[in-house]
Amino acid sequence: MPDIAMMPSTSAHAGFVHLRLQSAYSMLEGAIQPEDLAKACRRGLFPAGALVDRGNMFAAMDFSAAAKDAGVQPIIGAMLAVERPGSRSALTRAVYDWLVVLAQDATGYGNLIALVSQAHLGADPADDPHLLLADFSGRTEGLICLTGGADGALARLLADGQAADDYADALVALFPGRLYVEISRSSEPVEQRSEAGLLRLAAARQLPIVATNPVKFLDAKVHLAHDALLCIADSSYVEADERRRSNPEHRLKSANEMRQAFADLPEAIANTIVIAQRCAVAAPARKPILPRMSSDGAAEDPALVTASEIGLLQRLSALGIAGAAATPYHDRLAFELGVINTMGFAGYFLIVADFIVWAKAQGIPVGPGRGSGAGSVVAWALTITDLDPLEHGLLFERFLNPDRVSMPDFDIDFCETRRGEVIHYVQQRHGEAQVAQIITFGKMKARAVLKDVGRVLQMPYGQTDRLSKLVPSHPTDPWTLARTLGQGKDKDGKRYPGLPEFIAERDRDPKVARLIEIALQLEGLPRHSSTHAAGVVIGDRPLSELVPLYRDPRSDMAVTQFEMKAVEKAGLVKFDFLGLKTLSVLKRAEELLAARGVIVDWLALPLDDPAVYQLLARADSVGVFQFESEGMRRALTQVRPDCFADIVALGALYRPGPLDNSPSCANRKHTREAVELLHPAMAPILSETSGIIVYQEQ
Repeated sequence: MPDIAMMPSTSAHAGFVHLRLQSAYSMLEGAIQPEDLAKACRRGLFPAGALVDRGNMFAAMDFSAAAKDAGVQPIIGAMLAVERPGSRSALTRAVYDWLVVLAQDATGYGNLIALVSQAHLGADPADDPHLLLADFSGRTEGLICLTGGADGALARLLADGQAADDYADALVALFPGRLYVEISRSSEPVEQRSEAGLLRLAAARQLPIVATNPVKFLDAKVHLAHDALLCIADSSYVEADERRRSNPEHRLKSANEMRQAFADLPEAIANTIVIAQRCAVAAPARKPILPRMSSDGAAEDPALVTASEIGLLQRLSALGIAGAAATPYHDRLAFELGVINTMGFAGYFLIVADFIVWAKAQGIPVGPGRGSGAGSVVAWALTITDLDPLEHGLLFERFLNPDRVSMPDFDIDFCETRRGEVIHYVQQRHGEAQVAQIITFGKMKARAVLKDVGRVLQMPYGQTDRLSKLVPSHPTDPWTLARTLGQGKDKDGKRYPGLPEFIAERDRDPKVARLIEIALQLEGLPRHSSTHAAGVVIGDRPLSELVPLYRDPRSDMAVTQFEMKAVEKAGLVKFDFLGLKTLSVLKRAEELLAARGVIVDWLALPLDDPAVYQLLARADSVGVFQFESEGMRRALTQVRPDCFADIVALGALYRPGPLDNSPSCANRKHTREAVELLHPAMAPILSETSGIIVYQEQ
């Protein structure tokens, strides 16, 4: 949390604070990444900066961290849409004005996220996210309000020659001692027509005034790119006459520029510092917060021990393992339970086991387990996974390690068609207000941004399509425009060679050069929001008390406004509910076989069926999960697996890092290449992978 006592002295900083900073997460309106915004504030010697993205807090956590790293005090706020009283009728849509709200302290931050969440979750899905003035009642403690400049109701009413006194009085009542009349001078017509009225209104009520400049891009060099961004947002063209245009004044002006612009109102400049001194809260990072499976959290440790011990006995009984053969399992279980309970993760295992046991009881197919969680005997005993870790030589330390404290994370596959039922159960089990999906953002990547910019520049589609396809787009190694142009260096410090054909297109055609110049400035900015394919968070209280929430227009379920890394930093624990089509297909196959009198027990199928290995060796694997791609089928024909260890090795080798070892593994297996070991002691460890180190366990 920023400490206002540590704020630089006036002589050490610029003496002005920007209170209207919009990042790229003011979707398709701002053109500045949160990290770049923080660094620019540092370069400008601004002691603080207020992030107020339009209608959301998507970037609050990232900006807080970046600002503190840059030595700048973060001020967290938002621009909130407010329905103008009396504007809605049966024949007309409501008019929405905007207020800028800034959090002063922890109470204010809590009220801010509650208001932002209410705007999204409380509004009719047919309307834009918004609030009523009445929604602010009882939720303004710890919040400073700016009247919104040209976006606010006061300026708009005055500019239209209407009375604004009642609205002003309502704001005074809602924000006593914390309301500032916002004066902007960025050449917007509304600003010019309303300024005199705003000053009279402020004087009549003894309200302080504050100088702002809506910042949407960093400097004049980005103005044309920002103009193109607005065209992308509005599906218009740069050359169109009737369209929204970028204001060149909406850049990050220096403190001197702002002082000159407000030379007649020095108190408006001084009040930016006053507001910064009144605000002392950032988006808080928290330790993991887990819901309780019982009213007494201390009861979770013994509950996990009991459930695991009973589950292990059932597993071993089903496998016919007893006596001395069972001892390693009991020893491993005791070790894992000690680690889990010491690290405070008993509740996590109980939560996951609860919804998996429920899903299986409903006949919903659940995957046997993948990822490092499959190395846990506790998970196996609780039926979270169905793989015997000892049989397959899997290590628990890959999943949980006291020397590297991090939350456990099970990758859980559910039948694609019934995954929603499991999430619904979790909502009912823990409370709908305490469960949400996680937001994700689609970015303007190299190929896509070339097409977007080409469209608003009205360049022929065939030309931009051909140009975009020149940019290499490997799934594991996508190229940026800078890399394609030979700009920048790789991880080894070598300069990228670039793509000569792409560079030649730029050098040959000025229109292409203009397209690329604009696209370079927009590449990487968020284009739209979506919902994470698998991530769900569960809290121990209503989530709107911890993070701002959002509504996915394609779903009625709440979504966090923080993306995955930020939401975990905020203290929420992610649970993966992966939808896997393969499980749906297997379930249907099981039903069809049952109708013919053939009963299938997937867990009892033998792993040494010669017919299966013959099928795989000839790459007849279309429809087999993770073994149906062209590259994997080619690897199957090379390795010709004849045991389960070969299948496991292929799955591990067919990844970007170890992929080059696949041919060598095949050659060694079939004695076309000698097996080389660094030391004979490695032989028993590396025998199943022909001397090649493939797994972390090895």
